[in-house]
Amino acid sequence: MEQTNHNPSPYEAGQKLRRIREAQHLKFRDVEQASQQIATRHNDRQFHIGLSRLADIECKGTVPSVFRLYSLAAIYRVDFRSLLGWYGIDLDALARDAGAIPLQQTSVMMMSAAENVPLPNLSILADGPEPTRSFYFGRHVRSWGVIPATLLGNLELEHKRYAFVGTDETFLHPVLRAGSFVQIDETRNRVVNSGWEGEWDRPIYLVETRDGYRFGWCSLRGSDLVLQPHPSSFRAAEILRYPAEAEIVGQVVAIAMRLDPEKRRRKHSSGDRG
Repeated sequence: MEQTNHNPSPYEAGQKLRRIREAQHLKFRDVEQASQQIATRHNDRQFHIGLSRLADIECKGTVPSVFRLYSLAAIYRVDFRSLLGWYGIDLDALARDAGAIPLQQTSVMMMSAAENVPLPNLSILADGPEPTRSFYFGRHVRSWGVIPATLLGNLELEHKRYAFVGTDETFLHPVLRAGSFVQIDETRNRVVNSGWEGEWDRPIYLVETRDGYRFGWCSLRGSDLVLQPHPSSFRAAEILRYPAEAEIVGQVVAIAMRLDPEKRRRKHSSGDRG
């Protein structure tokens, strides 16, 4: 739904769009016809920009829908990300805003983009409100901010994914501490039931369930996937039907942990012992 906004930002954005149109010697009718082609190609009338609507966008500060903004970006050959910025939507703030939302369950965040599009600065993991649940990032990352990514060794952005362990995640404490930053190998998505010498060698998996994403030790018993916690977490094992209720995303292959014993001790002592 579109709305008329008299704040300076939408009005200035409309003026910028007008100047671009005029610089390309395009008339209202040219833009309308071009948007109709896009709407036809996508079989969706929402991409169409009528003459009166274009006038309102340019002269009255009317905020275009995301579909019409897409059409304008295509017609004027302007980066869509830039157009969003003109209307006050800064995609670089996406990770910060997501991390500031307090949620009860483990959730996932995928940050990915085309090669020529910069990604959000993820420094919020260090200087912003701490997410209470695990976040999951895409393959391509532009900036880690002050995250101690060097502890992960050589980052393999083309073949690995990365996750931030939420501050409420205590299932594998202390092997996988809350607030850790981990590297995940998606090619290792088959559960290994043996072959380790101790708890520090046992594979840790990122598991997608119907309720979200979980980290845990795993074992397969027929069609049951058992999520095994660390004994010190005082958590109970969870049994899920595999693969109907759970999917192995990959294995944790590197961990960067922030050592703050006093803070972690307080967090752990106040956790769920049920």
